Amino acid sequence: MTERTLSQPPATADAAPIADDSKRNRLVIGILLTSAFIVILNETIMGVALPHLMTDLSITASTAQWLTTAFMLTMAVVIPITGFLLQRFHTRPVFIAAMSLFSLGTLIAAIAPGFEVLLVGRVVQASGTAIMLPLLMTTVMMLVEPASRGKTMGNISIVISVAPAIGPTISGVILSVLDWRWMFILVLPIAVGALLFGAGRIQNVTTPRTVPIDTLSIILSAFGFGGLIYGLSNLGSTGESGAYVGVISLVIGALALVAFVLRQVSLQRSDRALLDLRTFRSSTFTIAIVMLGLSMIALFGTLILLPIYMQTVLGLDALSTGLLLLPGGITMGVLAPFVGRVYDRFGPTVLLVPGSIFVSAALWSMTLMGASTAPSLLMAAHIALSAGLALIFTPLFTSSLASLTPELYSHGSAVVGTVQQLAAAIGTALFIAVLSAQSAGLIADGASEATATAAGVHAAFVYGAVISVFAIPLAFLVGRARLSTQPLG
Repeated sequence: MTERTLSQPPATADAAPIADDSKRNRLVIGILLTSAFIVILNETIMGVALPHLMTDLSITASTAQWLTTAFMLTMAVVIPITGFLLQRFHTRPVFIAAMSLFSLGTLIAAIAPGFEVLLVGRVVQASGTAIMLPLLMTTVMMLVEPASRGKTMGNISIVISVAPAIGPTISGVILSVLDWRWMFILVLPIAVGALLFGAGRIQNVTTPRTVPIDTLSIILSAFGFGGLIYGLSNLGSTGESGAYVGVISLVIGALALVAFVLRQVSLQRSDRALLDLRTFRSSTFTIAIVMLGLSMIALFGTLILLPIYMQTVLGLDALSTGLLLLPGGITMGVLAPFVGRVYDRFGPTVLLVPGSIFVSAALWSMTLMGASTAPSLLMAAHIALSAGLALIFTPLFTSSLASLTPELYSHGSAVVGTVQQLAAAIGTALFIAVLSAQSAGLIADGASEATATAAGVHAAFVYGAVISVFAIPLAFLVGRARLSTQPLG
């Protein structure tokens, strides 16, 4: 495949960013960034609230967990379809649809009389969230000139990584003084405001084209990605029945995913694929996606494990837990814009190599946590992990998508979103499964819950630390963002 570096003059097909439209473009991107932050924040906001919901709604832990699992399931099913949506429709109607769905879901959750309606609200919320992230990334690739993409992608990395990271903090603060419904009541006017402002100000910045929708691809995608997410979520639960259902779901998901891939390979020859897999012809895209997956496993595995450790082992309450994780989220937010500027000037290697080492070192340090670890040491390790991830995400987003031709931007963005959800499920399932297996054995031998949980946390972080090592050599292989000049075919 013939490639050229972005330091050379851009090809005509990639000349979408026009200086005369810079003010319009900044407004569109600003609206999308703000809206995406609002919707993605809700992916992890429920974690700290589950104990409150179990008491208020009289449900078990396994039932309450569906409020998070269903969100990830919906995201995994909807995101692969966004590649088609972003090609078929203008920017404005796609934005309105995404924010309307999210606002409606938030309203349903806020007034939910019971668990079932609350679950419906979370599913509707997730449908809007799934559309927003690919819309944001595709729009940025179309509007921002190559030399400035790193800076803008730095802002996107704030949305993708910082929003989930501070979700537990925000919910902890709200739950310390208010009922769980206020997590949705407070978000609703913000979401509606973003919808109304965006509907009035956002402009169409892409040119839709008529593309057919393949129903079989949608069905296979739902069973494939949905089956994998559901299976992984069940593997992380306790009990033989949950693990059994998880294995069956994984098998069904894997078979459906193989069929989905074969279907896309066949359809993309005539440009009719629901999710065009020619994105993986770019070695830069492929390597970056693998490294992104490993990084997301570390992020979401840590997000699910640390609150359990802090509340069960260290005896902290929800508010203290959220506040202890806040400096890490702030670190990611502060570093992201600077990381984007460094990328634009020096490329990805100077960021990815130290970033991957930071992440691995932080995870290895977390394997030393025990029943009497000082909260300050835990916070320092989390800040180091957050700093490493901040150095990683922006170069990976920018290098991966910039290595594609413009007609593949929407599909590349959909792949990024799908990998994020799969990695989140893998990280959650892996860390929880190891924790559960290790602690259950110790409790059976007579150990206290705190001692057993501490040992389980140690074992889970050992697995995570080992996985993180594989990202380090990949960091040397992601070259400066390149754009393919080879036509599709």
